[in-house]
Amino acid sequence: MSAVTAIKDLLSSFMLTELVKGLALTGRHFLSPHITVQYPEEKTPLSQRFRGLHALRRYENGEERCIACKLCEAVCPAVAITIESEQRDDGSRRTTRYDIDLTKCIFCGFCEEACPVDAIVETNIFEYHGEQRGDLYFTKDMLLAVGDRYEAEIAADRKADAKYR
Repeated sequence: MSAVTAIKDLLSSFMLTELVKGLALTGRHFLSPHITVQYPEEKTPLSQRFRGLHALRRYENGEERCIACKLCEAVCPAVAITIESEQRDDGSRRTTRYDIDLTKCIFCGFCEEACPVDAIVETNIFEYHGEQRGDLYFTKDMLLAVGDRYEAEIAADRKADAKYR
């Protein structure tokens, strides 16, 4: 280190140049418009590709769509889906158990893409939480309840997505 550099560093520290530069930066942004969103009252727009809470859908006649093909379970990279099924009297298969562990789920959307009957979907709902690990373990009944509650929004999103395909 040369004597000239040492003198420059000493003068810089006495004159507080870093502090002045920081205050100048703060002053430039102080009067600019604020970009803070007041979350519960204001919400930012969601991307078309956002993936939130899972839901199981039903047909218009009330029957669940899932045919227990287990493609979503097979394609899930996080092994978060568990399906058990049985054959009904008419020869069709239906699930007896359809569980998703959202603590394992990486929200990749593979389950949604693999489903041939559009039974499992990821909604635009992001306002859910769990205080314990078991709170984010969704069973078939819970997933069907989410689907029943938000079916109008899910159908509208599906219709909007069809435009882009």
